[in-house]
Amino acid sequence: MEVDKVACLPRLSRVAVCGGTHGNELSGVYLVRELLKEEKKKKKKKTMEVVEKEKEVEEENGGEPLSVLTVLSNPQATQRCRRYVDTDLNRCFTHATLNAPLSDPAPYEMVRSRQLNSLLGPKGSREAVDLVCDLHNTTANMGLCLIAYSASDWVCLHVFRHLQRQMPDVPMRYIHFDVPNKESYSLDSVGKHGFAMEIGPQPHGVVRSNVYTAMKDGVQHMLDWARSFNSGTTFEGGFVDVFTMVKHIDYPRDGETHNITAAIHPQLQDRDFCLIHPEEPLFQTFAGETLRYKGKEPLYPFFINECAYYEKGIALSLARKKRVTIPAVRVQTEQEQLANPQGYASEEEEEEEEE
Repeated sequence: MEVDKVACLPRLSRVAVCGGTHGNELSGVYLVRELLKEEKKKKKKKTMEVVEKEKEVEEENGGEPLSVLTVLSNPQATQRCRRYVDTDLNRCFTHATLNAPLSDPAPYEMVRSRQLNSLLGPKGSREAVDLVCDLHNTTANMGLCLIAYSASDWVCLHVFRHLQRQMPDVPMRYIHFDVPNKESYSLDSVGKHGFAMEIGPQPHGVVRSNVYTAMKDGVQHMLDWARSFNSGTTFEGGFVDVFTMVKHIDYPRDGETHNITAAIHPQLQDRDFCLIHPEEPLFQTFAGETLRYKGKEPLYPFFINECAYYEKGIALSLARKKRVTIPAVRVQTEQEQLANPQGYASEEEEEEEEE
């Protein structure tokens, strides 16, 4: 893909901003509540005169306005300030899970995932919202990350590049989980495009002003980009460093009790995205012994010592970094949309068609 090639993509008419998928990740919870509050105020203030003015602006811009749907994803877990009630909601969006028969009684999050799929999807359909931004916090020292299932989704990559430019003081990375669409399991996978906005470090059940502000700014810049894209702005191509997840590493554990026997080594703690080489310290046992990284290649650790992943058997994840070339993008004209009703195919889809 050449930088100066222009990819013509369908309009992003509907964008969903979701928070509280994990009920104790409070930046997203409070941001969504604030956005919902603002929506309520705007509805109260609207008069016929304002509506008419909005219509005029819409006609001048030559297109439909951006519709933003704000969703509190897991209200019961949010009310209890818990990650989830019965099961992790952010693992309930594979095609198999969404279409499997429900038990009686069904876990709350299984029912809620179907409600969200109806509201934002159905997943994989033309009716699905154009872009889902799902808000998360991590206890790991990761800065602001966009996590997506594609390394060639030009919308997500351009949003990321825009955020990098608008927020130069915030450490920022693009993480790619190389998982097929049907097996993609998180809420953001319901949209035609989607990503999780993960920001940390922040303890679960706590909200920190600087982390909240970074998330609020990130969401605003994402929406600004979508509006500019819809209005016909051409965004130049360029390069993005993508961290593709390779594997997870669990804590050392006792063979009988399965209790962990070591913690992240002090030299590795809080060093997310700092390259770790073979034989460098990885864990320190509770008896004081250093356990070293036995991988065959240097990789980038992230989600180091994430609190919520103890139950999942993940001490940290490892990624390879690759520089991805992204083309310039602009919105399709009406004529282009009629000629290509399916929309622009990503490189992954083009490769599948060739095969």
